[in-house]
Amino acid sequence: MRFSLESAAWLRYVSTLTRDYGKTHTMPGEIIKDSVVTLHYTVSDPDGTVFDDGSKPLIYLHGGYGGIFTKLEEALHGKKIGDRLTIKLQPEEAFGDYDEDLVVVEDADLFPENAEIGMAFERVSDAGEEIFRITDIADGKVVVDGNHPLAGVALVFDLTVASVRAATAEEIAHGHTHDDDEEDEDEDEDHHHGHGGGGRILH
Repeated sequence: MRFSLESAAWLRYVSTLTRDYGKTHTMPGEIIKDSVVTLHYTVSDPDGTVFDDGSKPLIYLHGGYGGIFTKLEEALHGKKIGDRLTIKLQPEEAFGDYDEDLVVVEDADLFPENAEIGMAFERVSDAGEEIFRITDIADGKVVVDGNHPLAGVALVFDLTVASVRAATAEEIAHGHTHDDDEEDEDEDEDHHHGHGGGGRILH
């Protein structure tokens, strides 16, 4: 049986379709593993009290690198630029339940003279470095709390996907995006100066 050139071309086209059938194709701007994602967001409690107004967009490396809470990342996977999501996290999915054992009373002599309520300090223990915040000062004693300020709180995240791009090889190797390196340095500086604000709350 003889085939014309046109028939041969058609067969090659069918062959191509057969090879590609079943493969996963992604649309431009879709969030997949090793994407650098920019989010506009706000974080509140179920009653509407806003904890983070998202004055600066969040940029993170998608794909299990710990840049945001696991449940948020799972919900964002496959979403595209412009998509909006509202996701509620229970305490155990966010900053955990409140642990009374992390509240400690120390002598004021162990702290700088300018110590004040709200200041944060790093404390080294068997568990590693932990952040404690001063919650009270009275009668020569200082109360410090190792719980995150939002421990025990359910959180509602309103997210909008602002941009998506492929991560660079260097970003993948380092496990984080380089877009927010400067921001991370600013947050570290805040901690060293004892400020209790504490930066982002999406992770």
